[in-house]
Amino acid sequence: MNGFEMTDRAVECVRKVTSFVPEIAIVLGSGLGGLADAMEVEVALTADDIEGYAKSTVSGHKGRLLFGTFAGKKAVVQQGRIHYYEGYEPERVVLPVRMMCALGAKTLILTNAAGGVNETYRSGDFMAIRGQIAQFVPSPLRGPNDERYGTRFPDMSEIYSPRLIALARESAAEAGATLREGVYLQASGPNYETPEEIRAFRILGADAVGMSTGMEAIAAKHMGAEILGISLITNPAAGVSAERLSHEQVKEAAGIASDRFLRLVEGVVKRL
Repeated sequence: MNGFEMTDRAVECVRKVTSFVPEIAIVLGSGLGGLADAMEVEVALTADDIEGYAKSTVSGHKGRLLFGTFAGKKAVVQQGRIHYYEGYEPERVVLPVRMMCALGAKTLILTNAAGGVNETYRSGDFMAIRGQIAQFVPSPLRGPNDERYGTRFPDMSEIYSPRLIALARESAAEAGATLREGVYLQASGPNYETPEEIRAFRILGADAVGMSTGMEAIAAKHMGAEILGISLITNPAAGVSAERLSHEQVKEAAGIASDRFLRLVEGVVKRL
C-alpha cells in the first residue's frame, strides 16, 4: 500500500468517528504540546484509532489527534508528531499531515524545537521558516504519484507562505516574542549534529536545524496547503557554544517559552 492509499484509509477511519471539517491544521513540536490545552476539544483520537497512523515513541509527544476550536477557528491538532529517526518510512511520517489536509484543512502550521545554527540566535527566540533544506532526508513523494493529491513534479520555490509569515510578525510583536526569519534544515537524527556538520550547514545557508518538518512541508505543499513554519530555538547548535545537548534541555526550554508560543500561534490563527 502506497502513502496515498494509506491516507485514504486513514481518512475513512476518522470519518467513521466524526464529520468534523477543520479550517486549519497544527503540528506541535517537541515540548510544545501544551497548546492543545487551549483548545475546546470535540473529538480526540489516538494512533490506535486510525489505520496506518504510527505511534510516537518520543518523550514529550503524546501521539493524539485533536479536533475542536482554537482561537475561534475549527482546527485539527497533531499533539505529538512522528519522526523519520524513529524508524518509520517517509509515507508514515507524513501520513498525519496528508490526512489533516485531506480532511479539509487548507492552512497548516508546522512547529518544532530547533538548534540555532545562526550564531546571533538565542535560546527562547522563535524563527519563522522562510525556506528549507531537506535533501538530507528522503522525499515523501518518492514512488507512485496520485494526481488526486498533487502533480508528479510539484514546484517548491515557495513552500512557506509570505502572507502567513507577515501575520506571524504582527502576532510576535503583540506577544512580546522575538521572531527571527530564516532557513530551516532537516537532519535525519536521532543523534545531534557534530560541530563540523553545523559549520557545513551554516555554509549551506541554514539558520536552524532540527529533525522534523521538512518532509511534512513537502507533502503538504504537494497537496496545495498554505504553510507557516515556526521553530523555537531551544539551544545553540553543536559547536556554537560549549554546552552539551540533550532532549531534556530541549523540553525544558520549550516549557519556559510555552506561554509566548501559545500567544504567538493564537495571534496568527485569530488573524486568518
